[in-house]
Amino acid sequence: MAPPPEAVRLARRLRDLRESEQLTQKDLSQALSADTRVAVATISSWESQSNPKLPPEERLRTYALFFAMSPTLGRLPREQDLSTAERERFNALHRELSSLREAVRQQQTGSPSSSSSYTFDFESGRITLICPEVPAVGRSSLADENNPNHTKLYRYADLDALIEMWGHVRASNPELRVRHRLPAEVSADHLSGHLILIGGIAWNRVTGRLLRVLDNLPIRQMAVPDLADGEIFRSRDGQEYRPVWEDSKEAVPEDEAPSQEELEAVQAQDAWRDETPRELVEDVALLARLPNPFNHSRTITICNGVYSRGVLGAVRTLTDDAVRERNEAYLAERFPGGIFGLLMRVPVINGEAVTPDLEIDDNRLFEWSQEDEDA
Repeated sequence: MAPPPEAVRLARRLRDLRESEQLTQKDLSQALSADTRVAVATISSWESQSNPKLPPEERLRTYALFFAMSPTLGRLPREQDLSTAERERFNALHRELSSLREAVRQQQTGSPSSSSSYTFDFESGRITLICPEVPAVGRSSLADENNPNHTKLYRYADLDALIEMWGHVRASNPELRVRHRLPAEVSADHLSGHLILIGGIAWNRVTGRLLRVLDNLPIRQMAVPDLADGEIFRSRDGQEYRPVWEDSKEAVPEDEAPSQEELEAVQAQDAWRDETPRELVEDVALLARLPNPFNHSRTITICNGVYSRGVLGAVRTLTDDAVRERNEAYLAERFPGGIFGLLMRVPVINGEAVTPDLEIDDNRLFEWSQEDEDA
């Protein structure tokens, strides 16, 4: 059976890039193996006109980076070393190759939205979910390693979000190694793979560290004096994005109101204001995808919120079967390069987070893409 024309076009373009610099497949294999080894046979399979194999997305980014410099150095350059003209060529070539690859995927699956996980189909590499740790004062006794019924997951915060994401990523990547770790357990080995960061800066120090490293993401999370249990988001232009609270309609007898010490212990100080109980009616979620700053052939995905409802809303944007296909299609069309940042409204009804539907304009509070900045 003849290969589809979309696959042949991509294979031919990859071959033409190599031959334009008078490189052999062995030359290119050596140049692209600076991070992870790429065999000559693999290069050949990507260029095959009779039976082309689909390269992983991160490999096409490496191609674009390698061929952005002219004349080619014979080795993989660092992105920060590109001149202005070379960066423009890199971005244009990356978009072109990604578009060709997406055409192949659409031919294989019917459309981007028919894939169960367009965003979380990693195809290669290790995947590590990093989840915040519950403060010791708020943990169950079963989190104690000396307890005969010790259960390590009792140490994890944002457990709803972790379970939701864990199942989805495992199902989408059955042949890859998927792990979950607490921030204190993260090693250099974990940081060199695909990372999925769950939760905010207060309890997940890895998220806090990486948000400082990822300077190109124009969104920061920060503590403010009027919130004790969550951190708001601020965009580069100074706009702040905050949760919405309302006074509770159910009165609480004065003698039943919790003390300040009790509220601190259970991380619920924001649920009370001047001895009046409050109800969280809307949280803010951050969903972002960027290149891993420690390994640009891998990615970082951030699923964050002011509170845990926002974290869960960020995760369920791409795991909730009621809206995930539409949301995947929106991301594929709006951010073809796969690099983006989104702040979203997460309504809270009867204590449950409502998954944002990205087709509803009002749900999208702030959008950013690298393509928009490079344009």
